Amino acid sequence: MRIDIVTLFPEMFAALTGHGVTGRAVRRGLVELAYWNPRDCAHDRHRAVDDRPFGGGPGMLMKTEPLLECLAAVRKESWKDEPGRVVYLSPQGARIDHAAVARLARTPRLALLCGRYQGIDQRVIDSAVDEELSLGDFVISGGELAAMALVDAMIRLLPGALGDGESAGGDSFANGLLLGPEYTRPRQFAGGAVPPVLLSGDHEAIRRWRLQQRLGATWRKRPDLLERRELTGEERQLLDEYRRNTQKCPKAPTPKERPKERKP
Repeated sequence: MRIDIVTLFPEMFAALTGHGVTGRAVRRGLVELAYWNPRDCAHDRHRAVDDRPFGGGPGMLMKTEPLLECLAAVRKESWKDEPGRVVYLSPQGARIDHAAVARLARTPRLALLCGRYQGIDQRVIDSAVDEELSLGDFVISGGELAAMALVDAMIRLLPGALGDGESAGGDSFANGLLLGPEYTRPRQFAGGAVPPVLLSGDHEAIRRWRLQQRLGATWRKRPDLLERRELTGEERQLLDEYRRNTQKCPKAPTPKERPKERKP
């Protein structure tokens, strides 16, 4: 997979390529990252890449010519054999979700356009951008952080990127559910114990318990995901059981409800 990143700050991506899963994937050649700085395509003496918007208003806009020249260079150098896709990281874009990440991870050639300032000239979007994507309903200083998050998520889905090939399939959202609780050593810690089923060695019981916990976590934290998912008979049974057990458990007292300790 080849990802071309159009950014004013290519050095920011060292955090992505120098560490962890993403760094290993780059070093092993599973993904190739290339950087294109619009300043290299600005031909005035100040190498200006921004200007005031017509009609007035706060902020500056990234200029049309440097961005279009950068994207043209990407197409000429990187997309010789097959066409790619240009994604603009923008607060106005659709929210990035697992389905979008999985779709883009199957795209052999991808260009990520990182906006800055107040955004980019609309004519660049109209003529050269295939889709706009956003991390969520908030504004950050530039598209670089959003691009890094997207690249990280895509790399995790590439074959061979993770030590265990099944890891990504068990992540939150991979099958429409959140990840349930997980435990490691020690068995007893801070007054809590590992659930006995995880120590039983009964693989079928462990599978059912983990599925139930995923369903329960999704029901408690992201019920909207369950509304979009068609549950199997087993999943409905496990979720109903989880709900009944949850309703039976007494709620922990709030600080106001707890009895005050008597001073000696």
